[in-house]
Amino acid sequence: MTGFASGQGATTGYSWTWDLRSVNAKGLDIRLRVPDWIPGLEADLKARLTKSVARGNVTLNLRVQKDDSATGLRVNDGVLDEVLTALARVEDRAMMQGVTLGPSRAADILALRGVLETASAEEEGAALKTALLKDFETLTASFLQMRATEGQALITMLTGHFDRIAALVAKAGDVLATRRVAMEQTLRTQLARVMEADVTMDEQRLAQELALIAVKADVTEELDRLTVHVAAARELLQSEGPAGRKLDFLAQEFNREANTLCSKSQNAELTTVGLDLKAVIEQMREQVQNLE
Repeated sequence: MTGFASGQGATTGYSWTWDLRSVNAKGLDIRLRVPDWIPGLEADLKARLTKSVARGNVTLNLRVQKDDSATGLRVNDGVLDEVLTALARVEDRAMMQGVTLGPSRAADILALRGVLETASAEEEGAALKTALLKDFETLTASFLQMRATEGQALITMLTGHFDRIAALVAKAGDVLATRRVAMEQTLRTQLARVMEADVTMDEQRLAQELALIAVKADVTEELDRLTVHVAAARELLQSEGPAGRKLDFLAQEFNREANTLCSKSQNAELTTVGLDLKAVIEQMREQVQNLE
């Protein structure tokens, strides 16, 4: 199924934009265009998409920009706590000694060794990856919602196709009675011509040939299988999980039965029904290709 979602986000020192889209395909093909300097990001994104999507050509584009004004500095909380504890002790001892100290300034504390440090590239990458994966959940939810909406529309269309196929199968069943009478009359006429020609023919062989003609022209099994296929297709649409590939295979079976029906019809009205079946089945196959 087709789907699209886009989004943007930001965290300390970075901002990003991305879009996620999919088009119809028989299998699943995921293509990612993401920064390779963020360790493990591509693998994690692909794993999440694989769990969410079962069919289609899926493309994810991610662009990350670093804020030029960001310094990459951070306060080492452990060192800061040690400095503040020591400073408090100094002030207490000075007070006990009657020594007056000037007020401490934040700038002076930050200037002390180890209090202010530069975050490593690995730490920045890990923090950025965490923020991106969290934001990706929102993007994926929007993407899947669009695919679900289209999927529901496809189910409605396919249900209509199945209804049409069932109606044509029923019509073909009604035509069979008329065709049976016409075939009997045709066989009787041909048999009379043979008898009038005074051609010697083994009666047992004649009965076998007539039975063979009747078997070759019988389409009851084809109609029964089409009815079973319709029921199976409806069940697949109502089942949980992806059904596109199974319906694609079932559509081939539909088409095979319709072809056999046309080849064995020997009746203009039944042939017309068979051709209508083939047309509806082809429309169904096209829509099945869009279903996950």
